[in-house]
Amino acid sequence: MSKHDNHQEPSEHVKLSRRLFLGGSSALLATAAAGGGLSLASSPALAAEGVNVAPGELDEYYGFWSGGHQGEVRVLGVPSMRELMRIPVFNVDSATGWGITNESKRVLGDSHKYLNGDCHHPHISMTDGHYDGKYLFINDKANTRVARIRLDIMKCDKMVTIPNVQAIHGLRLQKVPHTKYVFCNAEYIIPHPNDGSNLKNLDAAEQYTMFNAVDAETMEVAFQVMVDGNLDNTDACYTGKYAASTCYNSEGATTLGGMMREERDWVTVFNIPRIEAAIKAGDFTTLGDSKVPVLDGRKGSKLTRYVPVPKNPHGLNTSPDGKYFVANGKLSPTVSMIEIDKLDDLFNDKFDDPRAVIAAEPELGLGPLHTTFDGRGNAYTTLFIDSQVVKWNMADAVKAYHGEDVNYIRQKLDVQYQPGHNHASHTEARDADGKWLVVLCKFSKDRFLPVGPLHAENDQLVDISGEEMKLVHDGPTYAEPHDCILLRRDVLNPKKIWDRNDPFFAETVAMAEKDGVALERDNKVIRDGNKVRVYMTSVAPTYGLTEFTVKQGDEVTVTVTNLDMIEDVSHGFCMVNHGVSMEISPQQTASVTFVADKPGVHWYYCNWFCHALHMEMVGRMLVEPA
Repeated sequence: MSKHDNHQEPSEHVKLSRRLFLGGSSALLATAAAGGGLSLASSPALAAEGVNVAPGELDEYYGFWSGGHQGEVRVLGVPSMRELMRIPVFNVDSATGWGITNESKRVLGDSHKYLNGDCHHPHISMTDGHYDGKYLFINDKANTRVARIRLDIMKCDKMVTIPNVQAIHGLRLQKVPHTKYVFCNAEYIIPHPNDGSNLKNLDAAEQYTMFNAVDAETMEVAFQVMVDGNLDNTDACYTGKYAASTCYNSEGATTLGGMMREERDWVTVFNIPRIEAAIKAGDFTTLGDSKVPVLDGRKGSKLTRYVPVPKNPHGLNTSPDGKYFVANGKLSPTVSMIEIDKLDDLFNDKFDDPRAVIAAEPELGLGPLHTTFDGRGNAYTTLFIDSQVVKWNMADAVKAYHGEDVNYIRQKLDVQYQPGHNHASHTEARDADGKWLVVLCKFSKDRFLPVGPLHAENDQLVDISGEEMKLVHDGPTYAEPHDCILLRRDVLNPKKIWDRNDPFFAETVAMAEKDGVALERDNKVIRDGNKVRVYMTSVAPTYGLTEFTVKQGDEVTVTVTNLDMIEDVSHGFCMVNHGVSMEISPQQTASVTFVADKPGVHWYYCNWFCHALHMEMVGRMLVEPA
């Protein structure tokens, strides 16, 4: 067997799996496969010991799920799979007032005009390759944004719109020495300048997309790198030197057929120290009104290398031992293992063929999309078309690529149905612990009660602590949690009440100080022309102001400070018939601005249940006719 001819035929029993028995009994298939060399899917009846988290007990892991086209991040406990919280980011959320309050609008900036988002990839900041629990970052493909969530308060605190590009998709973080950069890919190729001046002659226009780096602390764009082809998913290594991104449209096509034309596309590898040196030397340009340094990383550049891989690759995952970038083939049954230790030689032009950095290309099945790891040398890859997760051994895959007769596939597990991302506990850090695997399935079909033409999706929990994968939980989920990340609970220490000096509402505090208002005790109305600022405290079950008067047409800003010191006693402020609603948790200050355009009496009330007399926590705004 040559190193390029390492396809391994499964046994006859294994050939009878997914496509013939879609939706059939996994346990029956596992029995049929006994003795065939592969262990197929386990039944949910084979639940792992300890998966049940009893009432009053706490989960071992936090799970952060992207909310897909809901534009939010969801917090789950794992292994219970109980939803704990939703963090609005790119969406409007009437419960918390996200997108309505002044504090959230400051974070959203000019992009608060967008009512939608499409977030895919949540990732947690690191120090020396270990999760530090400080931030979570998330992309918005729909409106080309990147956002940051402070994990101590579980609130989005900064957001940036990436200039010069469209559709931020793949997003990962620099791991070493710390998360200095958030690396993110713009997926779609666009003309430059993209101002409509060349619409009749696009073929002659200069067109490309770019790899982007955002400063994790300032949330400003640090640099952009032009590339050939497009960009899909990305990841970074454990040396701090390299990031790599898949390209499924090396053809630069605009149609489906064109994007599938070539048998190989590529992985683009970025040399971060060379990029930083080029910026320092002034070897960059800028585009339009943006001041962001733009560097040319197209073929022939010293900043990038292009490694051909089969075909229309999708996911790009770094093994926790730091040895490999794993590119998932999507339209090829293979994944490509790029040996990171060889990248120095690749950039120093010591190889005639860039594929010299390929350590192995195991064949796994139909539609490999994403790979995760257990920290014991095994990888787990989703097979979208086969509706399976395949467990395989990386060291054995390398041996097979070099001609040894070894079976690198350990097990194939049926999942329901069409899995996209998968994620194992602590797998993006050095600390992959091989306990749990979450599989995010795009379809649920017959797994849950029917709810009309729009179906739930299906998140499945798999125990990977032993030699055999065991499916232990199905969980319906709504539109469309694209990816997730798992973090041990001891890494996080979220606040239970707010600090009064928290920067999240610092601008509102400064406004009050300018008005001579002490937020912790004052309840008063400040008039400045047709702008009225109403300050009130709240202590369950009453507001500090139960009535105030304004004039029709006034711009009214209501600021509420929750003086309660007991955790979980959140208050709300909802002004009836004005589209105004917000949450104010213990020791928080929140504000909202609206126009009092309707004369008459308008009630406001607390919309977060806080007390036995919660219903009586009300007040009135009296609006005098103009």
